[in-house]
Amino acid sequence: MKENLRVILSGGGTGGHIYPAIAIADEIRRRYPDSEVLFVGAKDRMEMEKVPQAGYDIEGLWISGIERKISLKNLMFPFKLMSSLSKSRKIIRKFKPDVVIGTGGFASGPLLRVAVSQKIPTLLQEQNSYPGITNRILSKQANMICAAYEEVKRFFPAEKTVITGNPVRLDLLKVTEKREEAQRFFHLERKKKTVLVIGGSLGARRINQLIETWAPKFEKENIQLIWQTGKLYYDEYRKHNSDLVQTYEFLNRMDWAYAAADVIISRAGAGSVSELSIVGKPVLFIPSPNVAEDHQTKNAMAFTKNNAALTLTEAELEGKFEEAFFDLVNSEEKQKELGDNIKKMALPNATANIVDEVEKLINK
Repeated sequence: MKENLRVILSGGGTGGHIYPAIAIADEIRRRYPDSEVLFVGAKDRMEMEKVPQAGYDIEGLWISGIERKISLKNLMFPFKLMSSLSKSRKIIRKFKPDVVIGTGGFASGPLLRVAVSQKIPTLLQEQNSYPGITNRILSKQANMICAAYEEVKRFFPAEKTVITGNPVRLDLLKVTEKREEAQRFFHLERKKKTVLVIGGSLGARRINQLIETWAPKFEKENIQLIWQTGKLYYDEYRKHNSDLVQTYEFLNRMDWAYAAADVIISRAGAGSVSELSIVGKPVLFIPSPNVAEDHQTKNAMAFTKNNAALTLTEAELEGKFEEAFFDLVNSEEKQKELGDNIKKMALPNATANIVDEVEKLINK
């Protein structure tokens, strides 16, 4: 294996596609310090900000998804696709990658399609139990697919699908050692319980509405709140900031946020579920109902069945949230039980396993 490895990674649109790609890049850079890594994303999406923050160069394609309703954006799609395929060819011709890795999102489609056509080794990383349309299309021609769930084998060619788990950032592997540092960063009182609320990088309307309703009771109970509202909702909810409530559009130091938390309320996207199992804190999942084949509920229930998390659907919040949440936040025994059990379900070596597959692919 040559030391000056050249790798292109593409994934974006949401943190669920971006952070696995960054984790893979970090592991490649750790093994091959002289490697060159380039990201390719969609212009105007969050990867154009988050990837440079992680220390990597990124090129943007003019690409977006197709909307389900008739719209002007859909009429523009063929032009965006042609533009993106053309720019992908230029990027690949100039960078000359040894391997191209896609973690999902709009930009990975044209880029990996060009890589395949030029016989460059390609690897897909699929986070969910129900794959997105981009990865389903690309899987037929990709050389290798690294997945998190056995269920995806019904969508992908089994002979080239390996179950590795989802990559997580290295900074999450030792969050327990960062608790005091995290409490100082968020100006938290050690004797008070801290609840972390994360609804995804863009936000979750129903979770934000729930927290707004219960924020006065949290304050009355002296519960400290770290509340990631998401980009779409921050302006609406930042008015709730107080001595006990901190709202954030986005949390750049998730390791500190996890370390500070006693209890976590979260969506159940694949990336979040993988991170939370590594972190080993008690979680109340509120799955998004607006995803393909309701895969967030399936993700969450896999943990709840093993007494490793609590799950409430959005429809259950009105009648069941108060009892479920306050029973958990007031019981250190229950918190420890859920935290210990969720950690047993973690796959902490996923990132290393994926880079092992990358090495095999290049050495073929």
